[in-house]
Amino acid sequence: MEEALKENLMGALEQVVDPELGIDIVNLGLVYDVEMDEAGATTVTMTLTSMGCPLAGTIVDQVKIALSDIPEVKETEVNIVWNPPWSKDRMSRYAKIALGIT
Repeated sequence: MEEALKENLMGALEQVVDPELGIDIVNLGLVYDVEMDEAGATTVTMTLTSMGCPLAGTIVDQVKIALSDIPEVKETEVNIVWNPPWSKDRMSRYAKIALGIT
């Protein structure tokens, strides 16, 4: 996948906001990888801030909606993983400042 397309996909994922924290999933460090095959099948590998996240289904739906606006994306699968575990160290500087974490 071209780097420009990957940046476009990540940009679209920045529109998906974690409803509890009010910060997008990219800056929170929840998105581990985005891959697309030649047919446009796109796989987002991501985690959540906690295993018992009650909004997991909502976030997955929002990821699919965000990527559906990109013409190259024909279908989207969201792969939720727990390893490596998420930690605040994965957050961007922007997210840490927004949440008051140093």
